[in-house]
Amino acid sequence: MLATLVAIVLFGLATLYSAAGGSITPWASNQGLRFVLLAGLMLALSRISVARWMDIAYPLYGVTLALLLVVELFGKIGMGAQRWIDLGFIRLQPSEFMKIAVVLSLAKFFHRLPSVYINTPSVLVAPIALFGIPAALVMLQPDLGTAMMISMASVLVIFLAGVGLRWFVTAGAILLAALPVAWSMLHDYQKNRVLVFMDPEGDPLGTGYHISQSKIAIGSGGWFGKGFMDGTQSHLAYLPESHTDFIFATMAEEWGMIGGLFILFTYGYLIRWGWRLGVDGGTKFTRLTACGLSFTIFLYVSINLAMVMGLAPVVGIPLPLMSYGGSAMMTVLILLGILMAIDREKDKPSGLR
Repeated sequence: MLATLVAIVLFGLATLYSAAGGSITPWASNQGLRFVLLAGLMLALSRISVARWMDIAYPLYGVTLALLLVVELFGKIGMGAQRWIDLGFIRLQPSEFMKIAVVLSLAKFFHRLPSVYINTPSVLVAPIALFGIPAALVMLQPDLGTAMMISMASVLVIFLAGVGLRWFVTAGAILLAALPVAWSMLHDYQKNRVLVFMDPEGDPLGTGYHISQSKIAIGSGGWFGKGFMDGTQSHLAYLPESHTDFIFATMAEEWGMIGGLFILFTYGYLIRWGWRLGVDGGTKFTRLTACGLSFTIFLYVSINLAMVMGLAPVVGIPLPLMSYGGSAMMTVLILLGILMAIDREKDKPSGLR
């Protein structure tokens, strides 16, 4: 797993080096330093016992929820969104921590809930509130992509906990009925992203520019790519955000379908490793935590790739470990540290209550 992790990061650093025109600064050097520091944090977190992770699940959730409220009151505004707390030396994005905290909290809730009560309507109010409240706060920032990730990972944990399928069918029907209301609450730029997804060629030089250029970059790479440092869409500044959200398009132009398949297989291995920890888990907490955190990585990768290939609206989800920026890398390395803790104790008595 660690070798796969390093391979993804090194490939990402090479892509950032190319996107900067053959310079290690500013992106590759900063990203490499972030990885070294956060990998140390990951290894340290892997030494925390699983029982301790369960103990701190609710406090971690409470602190993160409080930080989301602070963002609403005093958050740093950037690129039209209010998502960060500026501490001077770092910009903290609490919604990233919530992706982990909500999985841990739901896993703890269902671990301690007697199975006989799992389909009781009144009992289901608590888990729905656990993810519904932070998802609503994140939507206010506005950050549709992160709100979707929090909600989807939470729904998976609730489903795996054993909640009856009829509740999901009912919830799905309610959501479909509420779509007109949800549409009216979206910001104009969010509506434009959905409309562009439905007809990306309708305004190729305006709202559809990102997707059009991304698909041109990916398609022009062919099977084997144009060659390292020979991409034109990113080097000639046709491709916006070539080092962040659309880094996969930058990579695919130079490395082609072979490079894209390499990325898919490496991320797939990480996700499968974590999911197997959940399947083989000895307690409900470890099973739900491992599956929920692995699914979070899957959401990062699948949403980003669907976005850059025009298969989903642009929602601003980066490709973790490759896209420039520390938030997604921090989240993934922290959750990998938790998964490593589960892996370390998989053959030992759990000690969970």
